[in-house]
Order: sequence, then C-alpha cells, then structure tokens
Amino acid sequence: MQAWGEAVWAGPRWEIFLRGVVKRALAGDEPQPRWMPRRVLSVVSADADDTAGVGAIWILWRPKSSRMCEHIALLEWFGEQWRYVGGGSGPGEEPVDVDVLDVRDGGGVLSLTRSLDPPRSITAAPWISCVKVRLGRDVSHVLFGVRRIEVPEQRSLIAVCMSPRISRGVRPVIVALGREGAELSRMGPHDSLDTHTWARLREEL
Repeated sequence: MQAWGEAVWAGPRWEIFLRGVVKRALAGDEPQPRWMPRRVLSVVSADADDTAGVGAIWILWRPKSSRMCEHIALLEWFGEQWRYVGGGSGPGEEPVDVDVLDVRDGGGVLSLTRSLDPPRSITAAPWISCVKVRLGRDVSHVLFGVRRIEVPEQRSLIAVCMSPRISRGVRPVIVALGREGAELSRMGPHDSLDTHTWARLREEL
C-alpha cells in the first residue's frame, strides 16, 4: 500500500469516510460510497448495533491487485458522534467456498469509555469486537446473538458486538437460517467449527 493508500487509514478524512459508511449501514443502504471506485477501495460489509452504539466495517484496498490489503475498522458512538476506535490491516484473503457457515475473528479493541475514569476504567471498560462471516448459498439470514442480519449478495458479512472486558473474545451465538427460517447450522461462543461441519466430519469417519 503506497501514498494515498497509506494516508487513507488515518486522519479526519478517514473518520469522515467511516462515519458515512456506518450511517448507510444503519439506514439499510448499500455501504459502498457511490463516489468511490470499487477497484480502489471496496466496502465488503458494514454492521452497526445502534443499541450498543458500536459499528464495524470490512474494507478491501485494491481488491483486484496483487497488493490487495484488508482493513477492519471498529467504531463507537461516543461524545454524540461516531468515533473511530481502532482496527487492523493485513493481506486480503481470497474468496473461499463455504458449505453453510464459516466464522473468522475480526479483532477487537477497548471501548472509548476507558478514558472517562483512568486508570480504573481501563480494566473495566467494555470490549468491542467483530467477526467475519462467510455463508453458503442456502443461507438467507444470520442470527448474531439477538440480532437478525440479512445475508448480502456476496455472501460475506461482518458483525459487531460489545461485551464486558472480562468476556473479551467471547462472541454471541451465531445461527445460519435457511430461506424458510429453518436452522441450518450454528456456532457457540467458544466453538471452533459450526454444527453442520461437525456433523459432516462425523459422517466421514
């Protein structure tokens, strides 16, 4: 990532861009800005939990290039506006063929409330985290805890949550639902594989 690509990950312009994406996600609109060419920067998915006041954005920089880079941005509603809390970058992953449900950790960061009463709040502040979810063709919706998320056309999405600091790394239960609402598979907070994959592996033994 060179020049503009390096500069875009920080500064006020970056935060303004992220706020716009989160607002579109909350409104149920396409998260990709119309003015931004997908060959330059592609918003794979964006999610916002208005109740918890947290958001996450999954971005690919130069998705068609050999220099493709992935970035996960986490945001929090703090001080009456959406604020960029942190995130991570790395080489982009090639699309994978998923039977039903595939979940990968997207990273996490301490809530901005850590700044209200330091140093006590640093250990007590909530943890903001997200997961990257890829889904099979038969999945129409995902239950992420109590939230129901519609599966986008590209069959990849990001989901964000806030949890107590002591529960860092513990995600909500994730359930993949079919078009008729039937449960196709699920993953518990500590599971490494979904129930559909486990059942298939047992059949192959």
